[in-house]
Amino acid sequence: MREEKERVRMSEAWPQGIFSARLIKALARTGAIASGKKFDADQVQPASLDLRLGEKALRVRSSFLPGPEKTVAERVENLKLHEIDLTKGAVLERGCVYIVPLLESLDLPKEVAAAANPKSSTGRLDIFTRVITDGARSFDTVAAGYKGPLYIEISPRTFPVLVRTGSRLSQMRFRSGNPRLSIAQHKALHKKETLVFDPNMDVGEGVALSIDLKGDGRGGLIGFRSKRHTAVVDVDRKDALDVLDYWEPLYNRGDNELILDPDEFYILVSRESVHVPPDYAAEMVPFDPLVGEFRVHYAGFFDPGFGHSAAGGEGSRAVLEVRSREVPFLLGHGQTVGRLLYEKMAERPAELYGTALGSNYQAQSLKLSKHFRAFPAEG
Repeated sequence: MREEKERVRMSEAWPQGIFSARLIKALARTGAIASGKKFDADQVQPASLDLRLGEKALRVRSSFLPGPEKTVAERVENLKLHEIDLTKGAVLERGCVYIVPLLESLDLPKEVAAAANPKSSTGRLDIFTRVITDGARSFDTVAAGYKGPLYIEISPRTFPVLVRTGSRLSQMRFRSGNPRLSIAQHKALHKKETLVFDPNMDVGEGVALSIDLKGDGRGGLIGFRSKRHTAVVDVDRKDALDVLDYWEPLYNRGDNELILDPDEFYILVSRESVHVPPDYAAEMVPFDPLVGEFRVHYAGFFDPGFGHSAAGGEGSRAVLEVRSREVPFLLGHGQTVGRLLYEKMAERPAELYGTALGSNYQAQSLKLSKHFRAFPAEG
């Protein structure tokens, strides 16, 4: 009864914008977010909720969307090859597609919607993940008022990965209304707060990001290209792996260019340093699908406080997960490849992304995922 009363009270007061950690916890308290297990201590981030894998993975023949009037379970029944127990850990192989029921489920208020994205470390391991809901017409989107289970599609592209019940590969943001800034609002916020340092283009429909292929301050290191046929990566172990066992360092040889080989995976870094003020969140999206035959990012959420001086940032580079498509493609230094779109928070988070939370990528330059021991030239 108390939960129902709180749910009614909160339903009349959900503020407009991206939900902070406090509001996400309020959603959980009122039953809008349910879980088979108590939240982990660090599961709720300043503007998102980490999602945890459930007890089994289902290897399926293909990716899919359930579509209207269909559940994920119904689709899986026709596509399932075999079931894998995750309670003691299991290896997910490269090139295979798996569907995993998540521990979290939703019963959202009618005015609250959600969106998902891979976590930063997931993207930097080239693990392709997308969240699916029953009746979904698109991936990684949850309609306002959705009630039902959550599933994640997982397809490791480069490394075989060891996962287990409770592993966190994806994160979810909750929002009410349409908090995305207009072009004029982006310009005004940049003038007030400085969203990007050394901009490649004027701030307009977001902040444009370009590639750094000079490697200044890193001994000419411009990125990493993944190796093939490596050992397994345990997604829950930090600082455990030697970089050179999994990655080939790439250096500027004087031409400030890089040719992307088809079907190879690269970790590169933006030329610009960016800043997400405390009252805002941001998401990276492709700049323009017509500028080149490559995919520029997997993990697109930037939390409030990223690159914020008071949170230990003072401008942070954006690490870019890059994969070429069918043909080789030449990238040049300063080539624009993505943009950050900013959204208003519903309230300022009590804690910001940064050193106080032990955030892995604050004040970063070029940096691999947290699973690898530091490489000498990384920033």
